[in-house]
Amino acid sequence: MSARPLTIGAVLAQLQPDFPDISISKIRFLEAKGLVTPARTGSGYRTYTASDVDRLRYVLTAQRDWFWPLKVIADALDAMDRGLEAPTPSAGAGSLPAAPPAPVDPSLPSAADLSVAPTTLRLTGRELATAAGLDEPTVAALVQFGLLRADAQGHFDDAALAVARAAGALGSYGLEARHLRPFKMAADRELGLVQQVARPHRGSAADPEGSDRTGEVLAACLALHTALVRQGLTAR
Repeated sequence: MSARPLTIGAVLAQLQPDFPDISISKIRFLEAKGLVTPARTGSGYRTYTASDVDRLRYVLTAQRDWFWPLKVIADALDAMDRGLEAPTPSAGAGSLPAAPPAPVDPSLPSAADLSVAPTTLRLTGRELATAAGLDEPTVAALVQFGLLRADAQGHFDDAALAVARAAGALGSYGLEARHLRPFKMAADRELGLVQQVARPHRGSAADPEGSDRTGEVLAACLALHTALVRQGLTAR
């Protein structure tokens, strides 16, 4: 249930404890400048929401504490209307609205998750098919199109199992191994780029210990890939 709309007198009562000089004429002046836009009843009376009160509080704070002119305040309000975040009290006086921080996407692996660790898992083709819920011809097709790779003894590791399971999930939507070949080609190109970028950092003056940055660069590449896909979806 939404809160009841406020009259201009009720707004004045809420603001006066913090802003003793506020008046009804000042609120109407700020409305005339386009800094707050209350709704109106059928008979023409102004009604305000809690968001309108917060907006007025921001305007009055910017005037009193930061000495901002109305043009700067209007620009800051426009930025917040476009999704930027209001500065927190700890940001310091006069801090402008800023884009929200990047959220942590739990669906994306971290650099540590992408580090290649030794594994003892070795699956035959039949065991791989069973574990991934595939039939053996599908596993053979995934090998044929380069999505799966066995070792010299014909065994598959846990990375191959993850690929097989993902391929199986896509197979439920009618995608066959041949349709997934572009994913392998894209992954190979991406990995080549990652290795090209990460290699110069190993043993450089900025990184004398020669730490492997491959996981960090790959995590950033995957984040970019995901962001581009999401951007494409929002454009549809």
